[in-house]
Amino acid sequence: MKNNIIKALIKKGIKIPNPESVYISDDVDPDRISGENVIIYGGCKIIGKNCLIMRNSQIGYEAPVTLENTFVGENTKLKGGFFKGAVFAGDNSFGSGAHVREGTILEEEASAAHTVGLKQTILFPFVTLGSLINFCDCFMAGGTNRKNHSEVGSSFVHFNYTPNQDKATPSMMGDVHNGVMLNSNPIFLGGQGGLVGPVRIGYGCITAAGSIIRKNELKNNRLILGGSFKDASVPKKFYVYKNATHIFKNNIYYIAGLISLKFWYKHIRPLFVYDDFSRSLIKGLQYNLDKCIEERIQRLKIFCEKSNLSMDNFKLADEIFKTECENDNLNKEGEIFIQVIEKKIKRIEKKYIKVIQSLEPDEREKGSKWLFHIEQRMIEKLIV
Repeated sequence: MKNNIIKALIKKGIKIPNPESVYISDDVDPDRISGENVIIYGGCKIIGKNCLIMRNSQIGYEAPVTLENTFVGENTKLKGGFFKGAVFAGDNSFGSGAHVREGTILEEEASAAHTVGLKQTILFPFVTLGSLINFCDCFMAGGTNRKNHSEVGSSFVHFNYTPNQDKATPSMMGDVHNGVMLNSNPIFLGGQGGLVGPVRIGYGCITAAGSIIRKNELKNNRLILGGSFKDASVPKKFYVYKNATHIFKNNIYYIAGLISLKFWYKHIRPLFVYDDFSRSLIKGLQYNLDKCIEERIQRLKIFCEKSNLSMDNFKLADEIFKTECENDNLNKEGEIFIQVIEKKIKRIEKKYIKVIQSLEPDEREKGSKWLFHIEQRMIEKLIV
C-alpha cells in the first residue's frame, strides 16, 4: 500500500527524488497533498490521516522530516526535524533540528531557524525565532511585516515547568485584540535569555541579552533588564506558592485572549477560504486553537488544586470559559467588522495579510474593540 501511495503522489506531480527512502503511512490521504510544486526529499516520513501539504511546499531539504498529522500551508519549507499536530498557515520556514509538537500554530510568514522546540505555541504573522530555542506554552504577536517583526534571539528559553510540578505558566508577548491587526510595534526577546512563565510583555518591549525576566511588563516600548540572584542556599519548602494570585490572573488573561482568537478563527479566517485545501487548513487552525484552550484550562485546574487558591475560583473560571467557547452570538461590533472584511476581500481578493494590512485606522479599531470586549467579558467576572 505504501508504494501505491507514493506512486499515486508521483503521478499527480509531487516530486520525490528518492522514493525508496520515503515512508508514507497507509492512512495518509493523497488528496490532501497538492500536486503543484511540492517536494518531499529523501528520508522523510509522512504519517496520519490529517496531514495536509499545500502547493509550493518543501519537506526535508536540509535533513529528514517526520510529519505527523500536521497542516502545511502554501509556500512553506520544513527543512528537517519532527512535526506533530502543528499548523503552518503559509509562507513559513523552519530550520533543521525542529521538535514541534501538538497545539502549535505558526500564522503566515512566521519562521524559525535551526534546533527550535515548540509545543502549545502560537506565533502571529512575521514573528521570527532564532536558533537553539525552547519556546513552549507561549503566545507572541507584534510587527507589521517581515522587516519589522517580533523576534526571539538565539539560545532563549521559556521556563514553563515549575519546581511544584505544574505548567500553569503560559506567557503572552503582546495580545490578541491588537495583534491580529498587524500594526503593533515588534517585541524583541534578547538571546541567551529567558522568561519564567507566566509573564505578560507589552508591545515594543526589548529584553536585554542574557536577561531572565520574571515579572510582567505591561507598559509598551520598554527596555527590560533581568538581574541575577546572589549566591545563596536556603531550605526549600515544597508546594508553597507565594505568587498564586499573580499566576492565576496571568492564566485568566491568556485563556481569555485565546478565546477571543477563537472568534477570529471562526468568523474572519473562513472568509479567506478559496478551495478544499484552504478550507482544511482553517479547520486545522480551529482544531489546534481549541486544543490550546483545553490545555490551558486543564493546567490551571491542576495549579488551583495544588495552590492555596480556592477551587471555587477555578470552577467559576471553567464555567465562564466554556460558556464563551460555546457562544455563537455575534454582537454588533463583530457584524460590522465582518462586513468591513468582506468588502476588502471583494477589492483585494482572498489574501489574508494584504486585506488586514489594508485596513484603515478606524476599521482596525472596530475589530480590536470587538475582540477586546470578548476578552473583557471574561476578565471582569474573574479578576477583581
